[in-house]
Order: sequence, then C-alpha cells, then structure tokens
Amino acid sequence: MRHLLSPLDFSVEELDKLLDLAGDIERNPDKYKEACKGKKIATLFYEPSTRTRLSFEAAMLNLGGSVLGFSSASSSSAAKGESVSDTIRMISCYADICAMRHPKEGAPLVASSKSRIPVINAGDGGHQHPTQTLTDLLTIRSLKGRLSNLTIGLCGDLKFGRTVHSLIEALVRYTDVKFVLISPDELRVPEYIREDVLAAHNIPFKEVRKLEDALPELDILYMTRVQRERFFNEEDYVRLKDSYILDKQKMTYAPDDMLILHPLPRVNEISVEVDDDPRAAYFRQVQYGVYVRMALILTLLETDLDSL
Repeated sequence: MRHLLSPLDFSVEELDKLLDLAGDIERNPDKYKEACKGKKIATLFYEPSTRTRLSFEAAMLNLGGSVLGFSSASSSSAAKGESVSDTIRMISCYADICAMRHPKEGAPLVASSKSRIPVINAGDGGHQHPTQTLTDLLTIRSLKGRLSNLTIGLCGDLKFGRTVHSLIEALVRYTDVKFVLISPDELRVPEYIREDVLAAHNIPFKEVRKLEDALPELDILYMTRVQRERFFNEEDYVRLKDSYILDKQKMTYAPDDMLILHPLPRVNEISVEVDDDPRAAYFRQVQYGVYVRMALILTLLETDLDSL
C-alpha cells in the first residue's frame, strides 16, 4: 500500500507514467468510467476548499466510484476533540482511499501511519500540496510539451504558498530548469527551499521584486494569492495583499508563448481582463486537475488497467 504525502514520493519515472495515464484519461474518458465501480473515496477536509475537494470527488465519480467525507473540521468529530489517528482508523473501515487536507503540517503523515487505506495529502498547512503539483506538471507538460528546459517565474506569496514549495521540489528533478522568484521581502521563499532544494541541486534562480522585470524571460508565470489565513495579524495582510497584480498592461512585457498558471482561488492578483488572453491557462489547469487525480486514484488503488 502506498500513500502520496509529497511530490517526491514518486520517482521521475513514476511521475511520467502517472502523467501518461492522465493524458490517456483525457483522450479516452469512457474507457475509465467504471474503473472504480464499488470503490469509495473519503474526503477529509479540515480546512475550506472548493477546487481540491470537488476535484477529488469528481475524479472518483468519473471513475464510477462513490464519495463520503466532510468539508470542515466543525462538521466532524474533530470538533469534539477526536484525533487524526482515531479518525483515520475509523475511516479505514468505511472507504478504500482517502484525501486529507489539514491546517497542521504533518497531519496526513500521522494519518498514513495509522491507516489501512492509501492516504493522499490534499494540503497540510504551509507545507505541501502534492496533488496541485501533479496538476501543475500535467498542465505544463500538456501545453508546453516538456518539463525540462524551462524558465519559471513564481510570483506573490512564496513564503506560505505550499503549492510553490511543492512545485519547486518536483521541478528541480528535471533538466535545465531555472526559477525567477518574484515577491516582496516579507514573502520571500523560505530559506530551506533556497538552500536545501535550489542551491543543493545547483538550480539557477534569482529573486526580484518587480514583476515587469521578470516577465520577458519566462516560459511559465505561476501566480499565487497573498493568503489571509497564513498571517498572524490583519495589518500585515492588508499591507501586502496587493503587492502584485497581473493586468493587460503588464502582459505586454511577456513572451507570446508564456503560460499563466494559478492554483486558485484568486482574489485580485490576476485582473479579469487577462482571462481572455490565450496565454491564460489557469482554468484549463483546473480540468487537468481532475484527470491527474483520476490517474492517482487508479495508481494508489493498484487498478488493473489492462482489463479496462
């Protein structure tokens, strides 16, 4: 039995196989519509979520399975003081696989140690968000045709953004990848990412403050919101929340083939006037998220694909 707690839980070869499967699901959805018939996924979301929770549920329903779970800690026995360990022991009696989002870093790891079913980390605090990373990798590979030889700009909240941390850790395993880190000083990428991931893998990167300075050299621009829920006080959030806003004027600096990605939800960091730009890929990214989660469910449940 395998779990997915970090993007590094899969080798590059395993990732490529997973992305190939997701691509086949996109092309041949009918082939997989009963692949998980009789199987159940439990979505254990201790934090609010729209895309990630519904994407997991849509993925399992598309595979012919069913869904159970909760959408907030207040609607679960966590409100009564039940531990994650006890919850996963109980859920293991009901479901075949589970996806967990939790505000505390390491909660899915604790769950996996007590679980009798595969556990998928659907986001733990400011730490990891591996299935968003799988979504990002599939989007880039599908639209760019490669995961190597890329210059990737990461913009906004690089300190608390778990999607950013996971994506960097995944992409450093590919060749000729460069990063441009665009943020105010207060929201710089953590030192452990700069030193233990980027520098340790000899990955070229630079840190800049102005978005316009970075745009001309980018193949991918990955925008993130400044997350109110990660701040200790409202004053700091208000001061920094509008630090970077991508609009039509700024897009004039960007190459014609640059892609704009965003893990969503957005607040105002991408103007709605950019939505019609052919380089805007963030809503296509949402659809790729369903395909890759379908592929992940099939993989972790060790489904016999040859019989489909």
